[in-house]
Formats: sequence, C-alpha cells, structure tokens
Amino acid sequence: MQGKICLITGGSDGIGYAAARELARLGARVVIVGRNSAKTQVAVQRIIADTDNPAVEYLLADLSSQREVRRVATQATELLPHLDVLLNNAGAIFLSGRSSVDGIEMTFALNHLSYFLLTGLLLDHLRKAPASRARIINVSSCAHESPGKFRLEDLSNPSSNGGYPAYKRSKLCNILFTYELARRLEGENITVNALHPGLVRTNIARNNGLLGRVVNLFIGVRGISPDKGAETPVYLAVSPEVEGVTGRYFVDCRPVPSSSMSCDAELAARLWDISESLTNGGAQEISMPTGQ
Repeated sequence: MQGKICLITGGSDGIGYAAARELARLGARVVIVGRNSAKTQVAVQRIIADTDNPAVEYLLADLSSQREVRRVATQATELLPHLDVLLNNAGAIFLSGRSSVDGIEMTFALNHLSYFLLTGLLLDHLRKAPASRARIINVSSCAHESPGKFRLEDLSNPSSNGGYPAYKRSKLCNILFTYELARRLEGENITVNALHPGLVRTNIARNNGLLGRVVNLFIGVRGISPDKGAETPVYLAVSPEVEGVTGRYFVDCRPVPSSSMSCDAELAARLWDISESLTNGGAQEISMPTGQ
C-alpha cells in the first residue's frame, strides 16, 4: 500500500479503526473521518504510534448531516491529490425513531445516504488514482437478508421507520447501492464491493441510552474482535486477488451470494433515483454506461 491513499469513515473506533491501523501498517496514507474531535485525535495518535507511519490524518463530520458530508468531501479533495480506497464504514443502530438534521429517518440518513452522497462527491478523486483500479468498499451486514417490510417510499420517513428493522433495511440499501454503482461505473477504472464483517464487538448501539448499553453488552459477549471484523474490508482494499472484481458481496474474504432482493436491478435503480432526490442530485455525475 506504499503510495496509496485511503479514506475511512467511522475510523475512530471499531472496524474502521482496526482497518485504518492495518492499512497504515502496510504503508498507506490514511485519512479517517470521525465525529468526536477528542476521540478521533486520540485514534490517529494511537495508529501512528502503533504503526510508525506518520501519514495518518483525520477529518471531522457528522455524516448523518448532508451539509457535513459535503463539507468533509470538499476538505478531502483539497487535502488529497487523489484517492485509491474509499471505505464507507460509518454506521449505527438507532433503536427508537429519530430524525436527522435534514428531517430524514436517522438510520437511513447515516447508514445509506452518507455512503451514496460521499461516494458521488469523491468519485472524480477516485478516478484520479494513478496506478491500479481505485476501490470503493461498502460495509453492509447479513442483516440485509431479512429487511421485513421494504417500501422505498417509506425509508426516509421518521414516522414510519425506526429501530432494528430500519437498520436491516439500511444494510439492504448498502448492497443495492453497491450493485447499481458497479453497473454505472462499468468500463471505468474503479471497483465497488460490499461486505458483511461478522457480528463485531463494537459500540454500534451506543446512541440508545441504557437499552443501547444492553445491546452492546450482548454483542460483546457474542461478537468477534474489531481486528477480525476488519479482515474482509482490508482484504478488499489490499488484495491483488480482487483487482478488477466489482459488484460483489463478500463474507470472510470470499464472494458469496447476497439475498435475492438485493439483486433486484429495478429496485436498485429506483433506490438510486430516490437517494438522488433526497440529496439534491448528490451523485448525478455517475451516469449509466453506454447502451444501458
């Protein structure tokens, strides 16, 4: 990874932190995006100390806010000459109904729309990657397999969505977005893949008070370590085995079939249109390939 530049959202903790540390250890220039200033600064200092790689930096943003996503994308393009790897990892579970600053159901806003908007805004920087193909990696979950009632028109509505079902729907959106983006980038020097990291011991439910602490305790007992959870995203960022592989879903560093609903191209195209409308055309520059 010498000479490669990686941007990782949610890089101050959990899977994102573990992936950032490993990519830094392999020699990449790593920029993590975090929400909490003190926590993110400490994460950067720890990664530098652990890896002896001084090329680790951070940007701050609350990615549930589209204004913040746009701001951090602008900062990234001003800071970096190009981008080799974009790891969309930031996410959370909101067990009660909650709205983002934009009036969108919070889980959908953070877990899906931030992926969609940030990727679109950074696409030209990914196109500038000078060597091998740039790689977009979207952290999803096996939770996508049972999304329950899935109506695209309701996804952004705080009054009709929330809790763990909203999380499962957002993870389905991650894969639908991945496959649609891969179709739209056909013929370009960029790959995009999604993954399930496993049940990982993170603080994913920390935003939910006492109930969130109980959920995190359960995950802590049953889950794998963040280092283990980071193996597949690091593999997708680094491995020559996936050079040129795009539009796939990975578990344990292997491509596997995702759910039948996630493979519905018409549904993915409709989700794209709705996401574009909700972000005011945030990814309009990603056009369909000729003949599509």
